[in-house]
Amino acid sequence: VQLAEYGGGLVRPGGSLTLSCVASGFTFSNNGLSWLRQVPGKERDLVASISRENNTYYADFVKGRFTISRDNAKSKLYLQMNDLKPEDTAVYYCARGLTRGQGTQVTVSS
Repeated sequence: VQLAEYGGGLVRPGGSLTLSCVASGFTFSNNGLSWLRQVPGKERDLVASISRENNTYYADFVKGRFTISRDNAKSKLYLQMNDLKPEDTAVYYCARGLTRGQGTQVTVSS
């Protein structure tokens, strides 16, 4: 199982970013997937998840601003992030169960 995130970067408050995750080594369409985030020194938080039936869940702190989606044909998971806030600064990981990628840094700062 391999997961590789990309698309992070530096963005101003109020801005947008789209994270992508490329998956391999398992049947992508049969699995639920998640986005997590972690700030150094703090616990890792679940940001959003999507089931194989495309049911979605969002943490309260991103609800209405972030959208999780998947493209089963490309084995890709996405996280569209709008109206970003400084407190969204973290390393973002895609995950399948306990397996996660190496993460991509998102920094929200003016």
